[in-house]
Amino acid sequence: MEGKNIRNFVIIAHIDHGKSTLADRMLEVTSTIPAHKMRAQYLDQMELERERGITIKMAPVRMRYVSDDGEEYFLNLIDTPGHSDFSYEVSRALNAVEGAVLLVDATQGIQAQTLANYRNAVKEGLKIIGAVNKIDVAPAEDVIRIVNEVAELLSVDINEVFKVSGKTGEGVRELIQAVVNKIPAPEVGAGRSALIFSSLYDEHKGVVAFTRVFGGEFKSGDETVLSGKNFRFKIKEVGHFAPELTADKKLSAPEIGYIVTGIKDPEVVLVGDTIGENPLPGFTFPNPVVFVSLYPEESDDYVALKSAIYKLKLNDSALTFSPDLSEVLGRGFKGGFLGKLHFEITVERLKKEFGISVVTSFPSVAYKVNERVIENPKDFPDEYAEAREPVVDLTILSPQRFLGSILDLGKLFRMKGIDTEMMPGGIKITASMPLADLILDFDDRLKSVSQGFASFSYNLAGYEKAELRRVDILVASEVVPGLSRIVPREEAVSIGRKTVEKLKDLLPRQQFAQAIQAAVRGEIVARETIPALRKDVTGYLYGGDRTRKMKLWKKQKEGKARLKASGRVTISPDIFKELLKK
Repeated sequence: MEGKNIRNFVIIAHIDHGKSTLADRMLEVTSTIPAHKMRAQYLDQMELERERGITIKMAPVRMRYVSDDGEEYFLNLIDTPGHSDFSYEVSRALNAVEGAVLLVDATQGIQAQTLANYRNAVKEGLKIIGAVNKIDVAPAEDVIRIVNEVAELLSVDINEVFKVSGKTGEGVRELIQAVVNKIPAPEVGAGRSALIFSSLYDEHKGVVAFTRVFGGEFKSGDETVLSGKNFRFKIKEVGHFAPELTADKKLSAPEIGYIVTGIKDPEVVLVGDTIGENPLPGFTFPNPVVFVSLYPEESDDYVALKSAIYKLKLNDSALTFSPDLSEVLGRGFKGGFLGKLHFEITVERLKKEFGISVVTSFPSVAYKVNERVIENPKDFPDEYAEAREPVVDLTILSPQRFLGSILDLGKLFRMKGIDTEMMPGGIKITASMPLADLILDFDDRLKSVSQGFASFSYNLAGYEKAELRRVDILVASEVVPGLSRIVPREEAVSIGRKTVEKLKDLLPRQQFAQAIQAAVRGEIVARETIPALRKDVTGYLYGGDRTRKMKLWKKQKEGKARLKASGRVTISPDIFKELLKK
């Protein structure tokens, strides 16, 4: 197929705005998937994606389409994730195409991630086609209003914004025709190069790289190189997505397809790298920003957890794991994630795909202390010359009536540099904010104060100086590592006090009194005591000499003292998990 008859494009939108459903209808309209094989969210291959109704892993597909003028075209569609945690995958997908369909839900309007994706698409110089989805369920006046807002955002006439229903298929063929008419044909570059925009792992084939070929061609048996890693390998197979992997004789510029590398180490083949001798610009290693330790609920599941984590990493190179050890919870792994949702999805996959439930530590971020990167709170020093914490640039889009509540929320979450701007459909609030605050319960609190109408997006903005303290929790004079947290200096005492109060309610009573303490810089700032269980050791005595009872009481006291001296308080995984939920 000649390059002039190829169109490479993505669908970008806020989460839950119907990207995957629209992709389903496109597959039907182009007869890419036979009707008897069609299922909802066809490009979402993971069970968890279909269950949550979100796209986690990008899925490409090649569609054959006969245009209104009778000309045949190949349309390469990449259905991308919509959540901020997966923005790196979205950015590399944008590098692989020439155009984008910006999809907006008619029942919700323009949201924060809509704006973020729009800005990224503009930055990449893509041709953007506006489309308003769910016209079958939204009132007509709402559809008209949202069409006007999208037209204003894109600076186009309202007639250039397409009205579609991903559910019924209304307007989908017209949108596909617009992709052919409006998105430019891809250009062919010099040399041999293919951008990796996603990948999967096959036990027999190794890593399968999803690529856009910018120059030259690739065939089975060719020797080539991964530029970023300077790793040479021999190609095992090439092909395209139909949407199943379908082998071809060759993969040429400017096609989108796959290259079977045969490489068994997923850390070698990374999203954003170039296959070929002509490195493409813009490649960076995606770095984790949220760190959480995971421990199996049942200690016997450690080996199974280790195996499951390895298998997850095969299909998600952004995950990082290293062994971790807790005196309370035993052996586990410290995980690095792209964000809170990335972490939550990983935990859900462990449970659903491998049957392993885990207990987790408090989510943390990477701090820079005296030029050293600290990822684990237990390693944060009591004394330091300078500490810096990661901050994000935050964008919130909300109906104007919730502005006051959101600004009040900003005081709780250390927002700075707050600015507001009227936008189509509401108000845009921009601010900077510590990443550590964002990954706690900011999303839940924002939904609460805005009745679910507000949305947000963010991107990492760097590091800023901060006065921070490590809060340690001690039970029976022993530090519980998983409960250590890095918090702002002015909040350290109150957070320590609240934590010991909660722990007092959760821990069972023992034969001896248990002291629960919070410490900052080695100084105890809060304390609660769980009293000892009192057992009447003289209950079987009736009358008699009091001296005998006193001997029994003394013996009981000595026994408790020995137990306290030699015994260690055990915090069960269930209690640990309940504490972390609160």
